[in-house]
Amino acid sequence: MRFSRLFLNRPGHQSSTADTEVVIDVLRSFTTAAVALARGALAVYPAADAESARALCAGIDGAVSVGAVAGGDPVAGFDFGNSPSALAGVDLAAKSVVLSTAAGVRGLHLFRETRHLFAASLVCAKATAEAIRAAGGEDVCFVITGEWDDRDGDEDIACADYIEAMLLAEPAAPEAFAQRVRQSDFGARFVDGTWSNLPIADLDLAARADLFDFAMPVQREAEQLVIRKSSCSP
Repeated sequence: MRFSRLFLNRPGHQSSTADTEVVIDVLRSFTTAAVALARGALAVYPAADAESARALCAGIDGAVSVGAVAGGDPVAGFDFGNSPSALAGVDLAAKSVVLSTAAGVRGLHLFRETRHLFAASLVCAKATAEAIRAAGGEDVCFVITGEWDDRDGDEDIACADYIEAMLLAEPAAPEAFAQRVRQSDFGARFVDGTWSNLPIADLDLAARADLFDFAMPVQREAEQLVIRKSSCSP
């Protein structure tokens, strides 16, 4: 198995020939998606932008809209912001969630034609490694979405390092990777407490390695991407 990294927000870093793309957004898109699935959601639909998210919600009975703009502020008119802690107490049984975010979701759409596509975060890292192995891909590319001009993205790099270590059967103490999430540039903004839409409860959730026992393979149904939880090969 071969590994590579792609940094979504770097110029010239938006192409890959890997047969397996693992799009990582620890803070917070795919922690939010994982919590939604754990709370009973039937599926999470990653929408390319807020407008398409609204249109998709209109066509799904009882759909719940979740999303944020770049920087983390909620999308106006959506049911929830991109906040895993906000969803943690919500009963989403038999609901469909439509998710629109500026980083993780954009990465999924960029690599929508990939043979094996996964949404990943630290809360489901071990299950993701197991699903990648079961899928049988030979070239795994980790797509880092959290690095920006003012952010080091180490929360996502840490998750990639952890998953890669497990795939290589190398020693990997989850606590060390969780600490990197907390100490990342973006993680520090949650700790700071001055950003009203970046609650510390979100960071506390996102930094819990292997909280869930399912992976999040991404499938295409007609023209729409769909995330459903899977504890086995996608």
